[in-house]
Amino acid sequence: MSLTTNLNAYLYFETVARRGTITRAAEELSVSPSAVSQQIKLLEQRLGIKLFRRDGRTLSLTLEGEQLFQSSTTALRLLRDAGRHLGKTRETHRLNLRVTPSFGVRWLGPRLADFVARHPDWDLRVDAAPDPTDFEREVMDLDIRYGTGDWQGLHSRAVVHDHVLPLCSPGYLAELSPSDNPGALLDQARLIDSARALCQWDFWLYHNGIVTQGNQKSILMDRSSMALQLALDGAGIVLESLALALPEVAEGRLVPILPAIPVLTFPSYWAICPARYLNRRAVRLFLEWLDQEVSAHSDQIDEILVSHDLTVHDLKLDGGQLVSM
Repeated sequence: MSLTTNLNAYLYFETVARRGTITRAAEELSVSPSAVSQQIKLLEQRLGIKLFRRDGRTLSLTLEGEQLFQSSTTALRLLRDAGRHLGKTRETHRLNLRVTPSFGVRWLGPRLADFVARHPDWDLRVDAAPDPTDFEREVMDLDIRYGTGDWQGLHSRAVVHDHVLPLCSPGYLAELSPSDNPGALLDQARLIDSARALCQWDFWLYHNGIVTQGNQKSILMDRSSMALQLALDGAGIVLESLALALPEVAEGRLVPILPAIPVLTFPSYWAICPARYLNRRAVRLFLEWLDQEVSAHSDQIDEILVSHDLTVHDLKLDGGQLVSM
C-alpha cells in the first residue's frame, strides 16, 4: 500500500484498538463516531483485510489487526516524542556559533562570560575552527570569521577592525641597539609572522617604504595566538593586531617598537550567515551584544593609541588585497 494513505486512518485505528470502542476513540479524538467508523472502513478497504472482529459495540483485533496495532502505536509514539522534543527545543534559547580560533581564544572567549550572565537560560555552543561554516550542511547560527568579507551567497558585515603594528616584549626591545632608522632596527631582530594574517611583514615594509638588508631571521606561525605568545616569550618582533594583543599592550607586556610609523587599520573580522538567519532571535540578540562589546573594545583601542602617541592609517580591501584609501 502507498505511504500516501491518509495518516488519520492509522491514528483513528490505533486509538480504537487502544480504547476498545469507537465511541471512546471518538471522544479522545474529539470527532464524531461516524468519522471514526468511516476511517476504519476505508483503511480496511485499502489494506484488503479485516482489522477488527465486531461483537455488538465491542471491537477486538484480528491477527492482522494486532500486527498493525503494534507497528502503528510504535510509530505514533515516536512522532509524539519527536514533537515534544522539538517543542522543548523551540522553547530553549540556543545559539550555535563558529569562530576563527585565535579570535575565539583571545578576543571573544574572555568576553563570553558577560553574554552568559546576561542570558543565563541560554544553551551556547562555540566551535573554534579555521574553516568557514557550510550553512547548508552544518547546524550553525552564526560564524565570526577572519578575512576579506567576501563570502558568496552569505550576509557579512565587519564587526572588528585590525590595528596592525610591530610589537615585542620590553626585554627583547632592550636587547636591540637603538636606531632612528627603522630598517636598521629591524635588521637586528627576528621577525615573527602569522601565516593567515592579511597584513604580513613584506606588505608592511613595502607600504611604509622601509628598506632592510633582508637577512633577518624569521618565524612563521600558523596562528596569531602562537605568534603573540612567541613575542611575549622574547623570541622576536611580531607584526600583529591590537584586536588580539590589547591586554598585553595595556599591561606593558608587549610594546610598540616603531611608534612614529602609523598603525594600519582595516576591517578584518566579519559576522557571516545566510541573510534569513538574521531573523533568528538568537542571532539578533548575539549581534546586539557583540556590537556593545566592539564599541567598548574600540574605546580601549583609542586609549592605547593616545597613550603611546600612535597615529592611524586606514586601509581598505579591494579584490581581497589591502590597499591605501
